[in-house]
Amino acid sequence: MDHLNKALFGKDFKWGISTAAFQIEGACDADGKGVSIWDTFSAKKGKILSGHKADVACDFYNNYQTDIDLVKQLNIPNFRFSISWTRVLPNGTGEVNQAGIDYYNRVINYCISQGIEPWVTIYHWDLPQVLEDKGGWTNRDIVEWFTEFAVLCAKNFGDRVKYWMVMNEPSVFSGAGYFFGIHAPGRTGLKNFLPVIHHVVLSMVAGAKKLRELLPDAEIGTTFSCSHIEPRSGNKRDIKAACVADALVNRLFIEPVLGLGYPVSDIPVLKGLEKLYQPGDEQNMVFDFDFIGLQNYTREIVRYSVFTPYINASLVKAKDRKVEITAMGWEVYPPAIYHIIKKFNAYPQIRKILITENGAAFSDEAIHDEVNDPRRAEYLRTHLKQILKAKQEGCRIEGYFVWTLTDNFEWAEGYHPRFGLIHVDFDTQKRIIKSSGKWYAEFLKD
Repeated sequence: MDHLNKALFGKDFKWGISTAAFQIEGACDADGKGVSIWDTFSAKKGKILSGHKADVACDFYNNYQTDIDLVKQLNIPNFRFSISWTRVLPNGTGEVNQAGIDYYNRVINYCISQGIEPWVTIYHWDLPQVLEDKGGWTNRDIVEWFTEFAVLCAKNFGDRVKYWMVMNEPSVFSGAGYFFGIHAPGRTGLKNFLPVIHHVVLSMVAGAKKLRELLPDAEIGTTFSCSHIEPRSGNKRDIKAACVADALVNRLFIEPVLGLGYPVSDIPVLKGLEKLYQPGDEQNMVFDFDFIGLQNYTREIVRYSVFTPYINASLVKAKDRKVEITAMGWEVYPPAIYHIIKKFNAYPQIRKILITENGAAFSDEAIHDEVNDPRRAEYLRTHLKQILKAKQEGCRIEGYFVWTLTDNFEWAEGYHPRFGLIHVDFDTQKRIIKSSGKWYAEFLKD
């Protein structure tokens, strides 16, 4: 393993695997579950590649014991999963669906019985459709709606769950869902995007404060998607474009939470957020998280673009740069994760950092009940080396979670990209541990 071993990271380093409810659970209307924006979005023609839907997905809802057994078989001590908002609150607020609560209690209890630590993400993109009909994240009332959801989770699961992530990748679900319209709920434009930014920050902090109040001994974090950004050239306009892209992709949500405000100086159009402020908002945007989860997969090369409104920056696609890419079209560039850790470590307000997602999709194929995926194992190994480098340089990096356990529903890409350490035949639900999964299991073996 090229002298890479678990012990080099220290005995307290957290090793895990990450998943998301909508991507794996299926059982889309079972036992009183309500309709989410992703149920609605994926039912619309042309929104998901090949018309795929997550109605069944990996059927984790019925197969959770089998899959948690596989987590144990892979020697993975920490399992991250999310709570489906519509499974516990079918109407977004109000009446609780006890069957949904019971289900997550079974999942949590089974993890614990197998010696696996449950890590819960409260919000992983599956907003109840009934709340979207009232404006969703563009409606300031969502701060109260989300807080109610967070309180429900804390009260029902907090006696056994120590580790919490309030939200998953706010920049992705806000930008892709409310500006570009390529993700649920499919809304576009600045008039949607700006209020969503502000209401997400307020909700993230309100939820975290309730968790702290109700669960004083819990470890409370939240997660951000991050890409290492570089300018295409040394040209001043390309450098400025890269700076703007970095502010939008990497700084937009973390900086207000740290008390630094929105990066308005780099993205002047964010001045429009000021008219959304109400008394007390500046204090209610700040929270001292126990940890920050960073989710990194690649780097982006950025150039100046006169045709891109508001930011005058555009990405130079990896395939046009003739570099190694994944099935998502993302460049394989392990130093990106090192640079991202260094970048966030430079914020003195951040107590500690965990990588809560990192992984790669390749076109895996099952042959004679085996899936040989050496490129994924190499991707994980080379990224771990970069994480170790950052840790040995003194960065506050204390954990690593692979994305993801099983091949699953990859949002707008449907079932085409396979990120799992475990191959899933979506017709039969058969699981096969890939060679990368065997590599990770061997790496994690005591």
